[in-house]
Amino acid sequence: MARQTLILDADDTLWQNNVYFENAFEEFCEFLGHSSLTPDEIRDILDEIEIVNNAIHGYGAVNFGRNLSQCYLRLAERAVEEHDLARVTAMAHQILLHEIDPMPGVPETLPFLAERHDLLLCTKGDVAEQTRKIDVSGLRPFFRECIIVKEKNRDTYLQLAAERGLDPDRTWMIGNSPKSDVNPSLAAGLRAVLVPHERTWTLEREDIRDPHGRLLVACGFADLLRIFGPGAR
Repeated sequence: MARQTLILDADDTLWQNNVYFENAFEEFCEFLGHSSLTPDEIRDILDEIEIVNNAIHGYGAVNFGRNLSQCYLRLAERAVEEHDLARVTAMAHQILLHEIDPMPGVPETLPFLAERHDLLLCTKGDVAEQTRKIDVSGLRPFFRECIIVKEKNRDTYLQLAAERGLDPDRTWMIGNSPKSDVNPSLAAGLRAVLVPHERTWTLEREDIRDPHGRLLVACGFADLLRIFGPGAR
């Protein structure tokens, strides 16, 4: 295959991420112990809070702690003490302590892709948090550039392509999120590969819009060898 530019997402594409947030949410629901609301109903309320706060404060474990605290203040059925809020915040902050766990196929596949194509990493979130994960992962040397943005939308990809002189027909956004990886990159005229993750964050899910047939779907990260390997067309 002729040399392409591959822009790779990080969280839940290169390494596990949302599972740790889900574990913290489960711990939160148990601590909240609401008398009538189910976890799904609590999740709906938390989603409402996160949609508002994400636009202001961004993403990441620290901001997730803020969101959980606000959710607790809204739903707690008992007097709220400072130590309660501290415990809720700690549930989120412990996410920062997790080791970086590569997704299956990443350690074997990424070096192969880096030899044959130009790789960029593009992730959204808190700069300090994302920088740490990139460094701890040990994957930085495979990428020509690692880019951390506040949000991933159509304008993000248009700017990224324009500033780097990327050819849209030879540039692919690869990630697990329809909302942040696939739809906005397709809207910007790039190509895309969806690498599904069974626990993609609820706020990153949406119907895929691919009117021009520029999307491929991988069976997993290792399937990128089929898509971008020597026999690919």
